[in-house]
Amino acid sequence: MKYPKQIWNQIKNISVEKLITALNRDGWVRDEKRGASLIYRRNKDRITVHYHPKKTYQPNLLKGMLDKIGWNEKDLRRLKLIK
Repeated sequence: MKYPKQIWNQIKNISVEKLITALNRDGWVRDEKRGASLIYRRNKDRITVHYHPKKTYQPNLLKGMLDKIGWNEKDLRRLKLIK
């Protein structure tokens, strides 16, 4: 999914903690932990979050994660990731 520039500017520096909080709010449940990787599941969907405290993700990794999660602009607003 391609996000408009004004939205991407708001989410490109999201911290791992904010992303995990949003996943929990959206019904994702942590299934297991392997080292620095946290695996979250919702129904049959699965996402791996690489956890390094207070870090942000590189743009390509973040885009890939958001595509796999499937959040659109409305979801990002509901989860308070953008204004």
